[in-house]
Amino acid sequence: MKKRLAILLACFMMIVLVLSGCNTGGGSGTTDPTQKPTETDSSGSGTTGEDVTLTLWSISTESDAFHEAYNKAIAEFEASTGVKVNHNTYENESYKVTLATSVSANQLPDVFFTWGGGFSAPFVSSGKVLALDEYYGNYKDQLSQAALDNVTYDGKLYGTTFTTAISVLFYNKKIFEDNGLEPPTTFDELVQVSETLKANGITPIGISARDKWVLAMTHDNLTLKSAGPEKVQSALRAEGQSYNAPEFIESAAKFQKLVEIGAFIEGAAGLTNDEASAEFYAGNTAMFVTGSWMAGSIQTDPENPDDFDAVPYPVVGNNAALTDFMGGPVDSFMVSQSTNHPELAAKLAFELARGISKYGYLAGAGLPVWEVDYDDNDVNPLTRRLASFTESATSFTLWFDTFMEAEQATTYLTLLEQLYFRQITPEQFAQGMDEQLN
Repeated sequence: MKKRLAILLACFMMIVLVLSGCNTGGGSGTTDPTQKPTETDSSGSGTTGEDVTLTLWSISTESDAFHEAYNKAIAEFEASTGVKVNHNTYENESYKVTLATSVSANQLPDVFFTWGGGFSAPFVSSGKVLALDEYYGNYKDQLSQAALDNVTYDGKLYGTTFTTAISVLFYNKKIFEDNGLEPPTTFDELVQVSETLKANGITPIGISARDKWVLAMTHDNLTLKSAGPEKVQSALRAEGQSYNAPEFIESAAKFQKLVEIGAFIEGAAGLTNDEASAEFYAGNTAMFVTGSWMAGSIQTDPENPDDFDAVPYPVVGNNAALTDFMGGPVDSFMVSQSTNHPELAAKLAFELARGISKYGYLAGAGLPVWEVDYDDNDVNPLTRRLASFTESATSFTLWFDTFMEAEQATTYLTLLEQLYFRQITPEQFAQGMDEQLN
């Protein structure tokens, strides 16, 4: 896959216009993507924060579940260092364009949010990202090397993460209890639950087809629970496993079956993720497949947060377990190679990640990846439950559109959209995936 990196950056600007990824919030960007960091200290030594301003970019808009965690972590960093942090926020999808533009123009801010894995590979390959190995030593006791695998490229560390996100099946306990249902543990049970709910006049599953990454949340889980983590990762890496194989065709067929039985909300083609989520919070749909960040929104958006719970996505056959999860520590901060203050910028990245890991967890917005060395007794039960899933997990597999590099992810999401609207068959989907991965 790395053979595409040389040409990938040149076409990345067009690619990201349709690329979707894991979303943790909505809102509107408030700044010019080409804005240069404002800094008044020209020493470049990074040893003092006096008269230094560092610019940070993220997707943590006001509606984002992590927004307050960002604010608290930034305030602590500013108080302890004397550095001013200029925090610019962007809506998820426009942010990908912002990053692509800024990498090409060599106008990255000092520190920027990104996703590890294949998404950030071209940034690192372009030489625009600062290696952080020499700064990591101060944090090794609180953040394990294993948590940094997705931001480690060619043996060097280029980022730091703050949460272990996983995708699960959220469900409305009250709806399930009123209809005499138990949360499904197998795909056949999921179909039975969906059919019972439909017969009772209830929409089974909320989803957005307008934001294609939401479609991917369901498809990726079906594929993982059908083929198993080893085959999925081998196929995505093109390491000897063909995607055009029975288990992958089966997962595509299961995805299409859910469409055919009417399991998903009507009008999904025109719904954004925020709109589809609102329908779930309002009790108009019984289930929703998305990332663990929804636990934080459930504490504030629905009238009755206690009505909601979550379970691992159901298994399909015998190749995977309930304890195999899509996700992992991938939401990250990286530092621009061109920053005038590498030491302070690296410190901001690590301190910010540590603070957001803490405050995001305490608020129920995310699952911690840093050491929990503070009182967490007040964390809501749903977030605690999700944290227990990560503690007992047998594997983590990055979401396909993060695992892949941008060009492949774009093709994948296009094929998935065609599969959802039944414009192609499961066999054609698997063949198309195999062709673009190899």
